[in-house]
Amino acid sequence: MSDRDDQGKSGAGDGSLQQQYVNSFQPVEEGQLLNGKVVEVGQELVYIDVGLKSEGRVPVAEFNEMPAVGQSVDVVLLRKESRSGEVIVSRRKAEEQILWRALKAAAEERAPIQGIIRRKIKGGYEVDLGAGTRAFMPFSKVDIMRVRNEDDYLNLQTSFFVEQLVSKGRANVVVNRRDWLEQEIKNRREQFYTHAEIGDVVDGTVKSFTSFGAFVDLGGFDGLLHVNDMRWGHVASPRDLVEIGQQLTVKIIRLDRETQKVNLSLKHFTEDPWTTFEERFQVGDTVRGTVTKLTDFGAFVAIADGIEGLVHVSDLSWVKRVRHPKEILAPGDEMEVKILAYDMEHAKLSLGLKQLLANPWDDVPERYPVGRRITARVSNLVSFGAFLNIEDDLDGLLHVEDMSWTERVADPSTVVKVGDEIEVMVLHVDPRLRRIKLGLKQITEDPWTTLARAYKKGSQINGTVSRKVDFGVFVTVEGDLEGLISKNHLTSGDTSFEEASNALKIGDPIQALVLEINPQSQRLALSVRELRRRQVRADLLRYAHADGSDDTVSLGDLLRRKNSG
Repeated sequence: MSDRDDQGKSGAGDGSLQQQYVNSFQPVEEGQLLNGKVVEVGQELVYIDVGLKSEGRVPVAEFNEMPAVGQSVDVVLLRKESRSGEVIVSRRKAEEQILWRALKAAAEERAPIQGIIRRKIKGGYEVDLGAGTRAFMPFSKVDIMRVRNEDDYLNLQTSFFVEQLVSKGRANVVVNRRDWLEQEIKNRREQFYTHAEIGDVVDGTVKSFTSFGAFVDLGGFDGLLHVNDMRWGHVASPRDLVEIGQQLTVKIIRLDRETQKVNLSLKHFTEDPWTTFEERFQVGDTVRGTVTKLTDFGAFVAIADGIEGLVHVSDLSWVKRVRHPKEILAPGDEMEVKILAYDMEHAKLSLGLKQLLANPWDDVPERYPVGRRITARVSNLVSFGAFLNIEDDLDGLLHVEDMSWTERVADPSTVVKVGDEIEVMVLHVDPRLRRIKLGLKQITEDPWTTLARAYKKGSQINGTVSRKVDFGVFVTVEGDLEGLISKNHLTSGDTSFEEASNALKIGDPIQALVLEINPQSQRLALSVRELRRRQVRADLLRYAHADGSDDTVSLGDLLRRKNSG
């Protein structure tokens, strides 16, 4: 026996004697797990008293961390006594036994174990469970989320569930991290919805965006941070305030334990600025603000932290037709606006820009009375007419119906062009609707009125055949007006309508009698038949006078006398 053995035996003290006494009643077998105490730590060996005749020796290399004298250590007895009388024990074998017992218990109880993902192998990862034990984990079991880069998980120390444990022959262990993560998330969610209350402050990470807000990861489950709860006032997009991966401290403002849904807020850490709105602002106040967003219907303007109002597109200008606020404003513009109205309950504010200026439409009826002739420039053509610029930002409409007395204008570009300076007449002014109606044809007298004054009913009129239709013939008369000789008034009975119509050609001169002329309805009715009857009557009267007949002779007598002669 060595000097170290003698010292060990003498240094074991009463405790060692007690352990030997106990061991004498409880036989120790090789391969058994024993618990001993470190009595000395040398350069190469650690001496451990396990209650046998001599101390066990363990190479320093078998310890991950150097033990301290007096520390309790588990070892496996390899040999009770070697040829030289030494007790041979192993710390590494003890760790393997302890780990294996822990793995069996973890598999049976579905309890997590710790390990480190060391490297990639075929189909998955090799996981170091300690004590020289390696486990296999398929790629599909590493995470609950889609794996984008398998290398991201290397050297990750984490927990696993034991999926498979085979001890026959070479140890075969399969572990599963995904199921452990799912169980952890379930536990955290249940814990959260059991104890969380409205008003609690929690930490989370921005996970994803939607059109109405952002989802915040609260530990494997999400809460909604609505765009309206990000700050007091208008928020154009959730991306303007937060970004993916950003750590946030948020407040719980709505909680549904049954559906397990939670709404979060950033703005509720500060007081709602609307609570003091009426102390700071009143309707009619002129305030300074900054344009935050433009929409088709107007511009949002911030007049204070958390308080934004809308300047509707109709409140941007008294006279200019603003189709979109971007024509005169841009985000970031600073300007003065007037408070028109507000709604405390719904936190809505109506602002006006044009209300800071006098309404030029107030005196438009006096400056441009109906009937006045003015010169204006054609600024825009539309399908129903043309807009004419009368003065700065003041336009009037020239409708196609007011372009010509005689033509039905289908395309305004056939009459006027953009940039033309033309004389027109003011026909109507509506300050409330901000409309001015202009007329081009009204500059000249209505040719129908002129025609009616020149040709009374029963007058003879000359014209030119312009169109032939099934129900008659149209004739162009002076002033480029059209009259109609209906089917019944084209012939006197001795010739059919078809024969009479075929005998006429477009452009042929023709004489007719005016049956009706109405300037209001622009109607001119003509008759060839009545003109011929009048001519026949005049011829007979001349015949009667030439024959010396009495003036009282009837037309029938004259006709019989002429035929008999």
